[in-house]
Amino acid sequence: MADPILPGATLGVLGSGQLGRMFAIAARRMGYRVHVLSPDDDTPTGQVADVEINAAYDDLDAIRGFVQNVDVVTFEFENVPAAAAELAAEHVPVRPAGRILYITQNRRREKTFLREHGFPTAPFEVVDSLEALRAAVLRLGPPAVAKTAGFGYDGKGQYVLQKPEDAEAAWAALNSTDLVVEGFVDFRCELSVVVARSLDGQTVTYGPMRNDHRNHILDVSVAPADVEKHVAAEAREMATALADTFDLVGVMCVELFLTGDGRLLVNEIAPRPHNSGHLTIDAHVTCQFEQQVRAICGLQLGSARQHTPAAMANLLGDLWQQGPPGWDRVARFAEVKLHLYGKREALPGRKMGHLTALGPSAEAAEALVRQAREQLLNPVSTR
Repeated sequence: MADPILPGATLGVLGSGQLGRMFAIAARRMGYRVHVLSPDDDTPTGQVADVEINAAYDDLDAIRGFVQNVDVVTFEFENVPAAAAELAAEHVPVRPAGRILYITQNRRREKTFLREHGFPTAPFEVVDSLEALRAAVLRLGPPAVAKTAGFGYDGKGQYVLQKPEDAEAAWAALNSTDLVVEGFVDFRCELSVVVARSLDGQTVTYGPMRNDHRNHILDVSVAPADVEKHVAAEAREMATALADTFDLVGVMCVELFLTGDGRLLVNEIAPRPHNSGHLTIDAHVTCQFEQQVRAICGLQLGSARQHTPAAMANLLGDLWQQGPPGWDRVARFAEVKLHLYGKREALPGRKMGHLTALGPSAEAAEALVRQAREQLLNPVSTR
């Protein structure tokens, strides 16, 4: 096994959003330096990194220069070109491996991988024409949902077809010849498990977390999820099996449907820390971001023990539309933690931060975090 990358070394991050920011905070607390590359400046990650490089992900000369000054490279989001990962791997370890990124950044490749390796999914078909789309909707539904194969997140690149006649409108709206069509699933709830896997194959898991969405964007996550013990165990086992199948080194989130008849289906995979795992910062011995640092540096993983029930609520840019949120009111909640990401512009649907509430039970934590978020809608105190 390769020698560990010890504190004092420099970690390179491709991508500069809030996930990179929280990774950088964990890394710097552990004594590492952090360099970040993305097309933007004054980014959430760049604000807390040691060095921020502004370059496009397909600028291979910039990537080559970037990796000359780091000891390992990791990713902040999936949509980094495979060529950038391949070039970086010629110089330093890339963790998770670029091939994992390549599979998971495209729904067609991801769904096909899952099916070929025996992991259960919703029924789906790959289509490349309007005629194929119509036929798939007839076989799988309706209703059914058509999704662009690449570059989709938070509900982007999706179209719900309520009847076969919707195919033409969906085809025009999605404007792609690489689509995945999924049959609707009668699910009881949506769950996620975050799994960390080390260089020597050690794994730890968080969750499952129960996730509630609003307008296709994660709204609230609660842990532990209110599901049967055998369901929780199966969800963790499935996430661990996926990490082993990928030979993952790093952190990965497995999003799942729990169906009405008790089956677990894999919905999506994210080879990085995940929004639903943000509550691990405040509720677990070792958070998902520290695990990412430990894993990519070849260190032993930390304990993933949850020391208190918790709930996380996203703060979207919509909260700013009527003026500054009431931060002073949230500060009055002793068991609620505020995390803001340093984004300069608050836009509707944009993730600007989150709240985490701790409580004696998951139900109490969820009620508290929702109550605290409601207070942000009140005017800022003038006192």
